[in-house]
Amino acid sequence: MLSPKSAETVRATLPAVSGAIDEITTLFYEKLFAAHPELLRDLFNRGNQANGSQRQALAGSIATFAHHLLDHPDRRPDAMLARIAHKHASLGVREDQYPVVREHLFAALAEVLGEAVTDEVVRAWDEVYWLMAHALIAVEKRLLREAGVRDGAVWRPYRVAGRVQETDEVATFLLRPADGAPIPASRPGQYVSVQVQLPDGARQIRQYSLSGQPDGGLQISVKRVAADGPSGAPAGEVSEYLHTRVHGGETLYVSPPFGDVVLSDDGDGPLLFASAGIGCTPMIGMLAHLAATGSRRRIITAHADRSPATHPFRTDLHRLTGKLADATAELWYEEGAGIEGKGAGWETGGAVDAVTVRSGLMDLRQLALPAGTTAYLCGPVPFMKAVRAQLLDSGVPSAAIHHEVFGPDLGL
Repeated sequence: MLSPKSAETVRATLPAVSGAIDEITTLFYEKLFAAHPELLRDLFNRGNQANGSQRQALAGSIATFAHHLLDHPDRRPDAMLARIAHKHASLGVREDQYPVVREHLFAALAEVLGEAVTDEVVRAWDEVYWLMAHALIAVEKRLLREAGVRDGAVWRPYRVAGRVQETDEVATFLLRPADGAPIPASRPGQYVSVQVQLPDGARQIRQYSLSGQPDGGLQISVKRVAADGPSGAPAGEVSEYLHTRVHGGETLYVSPPFGDVVLSDDGDGPLLFASAGIGCTPMIGMLAHLAATGSRRRIITAHADRSPATHPFRTDLHRLTGKLADATAELWYEEGAGIEGKGAGWETGGAVDAVTVRSGLMDLRQLALPAGTTAYLCGPVPFMKAVRAQLLDSGVPSAAIHHEVFGPDLGL
């Protein structure tokens, strides 16, 4: 894929670029937003820009792609590209924005590395950039075509038909197309982007997993992100807006469903859903699909939370587990001392015997996982790193472990 001459130059300069990549991407975003403030206002997540996670994700993707071109010249990192392309398509990223990114990225590269950035270096890294960009553009066009929308024209008005307060921190919003037309097709585990106009005029976008798909509508569940005093992190702009201003009847602009971490309809092997906090949203959507289709697969749902009171969809998990032929729920509560055991703290009837409650942090090594288990993970990155290590220790192969990240994917 990468020409021999460029591969030689990239290999020689990759240590310098990788060593300065954080500085390069920081300067890139400064230059990009100075020239195009509308991108920060209406496309990029201002919260992720403030905490630096978006910059780390860009740096990681560029370095990973360059390493892959050198180590595997005949193969593309399709899994990484697919994940980025799904997010881009959901956000309405356009093909004509890639040259803009290239302009400011290379300006930052030249400014940080100075005289080391010769014409030969620029040509080599330009090849890397456009190999990655054209691959992403091709996947994004296919995704948009499959969703039935034009390049970048992903937004459709939805009316908020209802709201359910799941916990003090989590609210579920039922969305129906404002034009009354059918909702787009989706797969269990996918997400939509939601665009709202904030008081300062910015049209900020956030992505939320589908926590269900009721007849004629889409369902998302949103955790209110509070300000973190010790770290200085601000409150979530969009989650705050949805929790305080959206109660029913309002119009939100929503993308078609996208996302590459989906429940496969193929096979009948055992499944493990492991989540923490609001990471249960894609899992409850997958579980609802399996219950609706009468699945007879062995299913283990493992969830960790602060306490039963902060556990979203706790009652739904109980109900869906009871509807499935071979399903159990394994729960860990940090503040759950005194309620351990089978069905502890649960209402009587249904699937009580299929529910086990434990205190402390999740440890999947306590479970007897069936051979051939496919695992789906969602939650904070430190949680997923720990759980993934537990699964590997238990003999689950890496290829059978899938994860969804809320926010920029910094890797596990």
